[in-house]
Amino acid sequence: MASGSLAVVDWRRRTAALYAQIRAEPDPRKAHTLWCAGRAEMLKTHPASPVPAAERPAYHGPPVAPYDPGLRFEAEIEPDVAPQRLEIPTGTDGVVAFERVGRLDLPGVGALDVWWLASYGGGLFIPIKDALAGKETYGGGRYLIDTAKGADLGGEGRRLVADLNFAYNPSCAYDPAWACPLAQPGNTVPVAVRAGELYGEE
Repeated sequence: MASGSLAVVDWRRRTAALYAQIRAEPDPRKAHTLWCAGRAEMLKTHPASPVPAAERPAYHGPPVAPYDPGLRFEAEIEPDVAPQRLEIPTGTDGVVAFERVGRLDLPGVGALDVWWLASYGGGLFIPIKDALAGKETYGGGRYLIDTAKGADLGGEGRRLVADLNFAYNPSCAYDPAWACPLAQPGNTVPVAVRAGELYGEE
């Protein structure tokens, strides 16, 4: 097995462990502080970081907006949606298929499609692209939930924690060599979401 594959395994383990800490922390602000520090450290030092190796010594992590409690939601998945399937070419995983399984309505923000990773293991995937995309946030949108990669904020039954303060940049935001699944029209909202990771370097 290539060392790069083992590095990706470790990246996913550490991501899952970080999100386990987040779910266990009852104070969302403290959880957000843990997340900011953990993400910055991994992006700067981990061998599987999407930040190019030559840039890591001077890298301090992405800029992150201050925590906004008004952008934390516990929303129920509405399953009554028309079936839709996406097949997205990626740089490392081949063609990745997703199926739309529902919608989340976030008051004051908009609705987001909920996608299921239609391959071995499965997982929920919820990206978001806001009105700041291409200016203050990454132009292709950010990720909110990606349970296959361990990015899971919690919830019970059909209810999910959708805290926009934890929106993070996909790997392709750091290096165009990566090809990532990006936000589709059903994951694009008309409002500015100045929360979570912004685009650029601190």
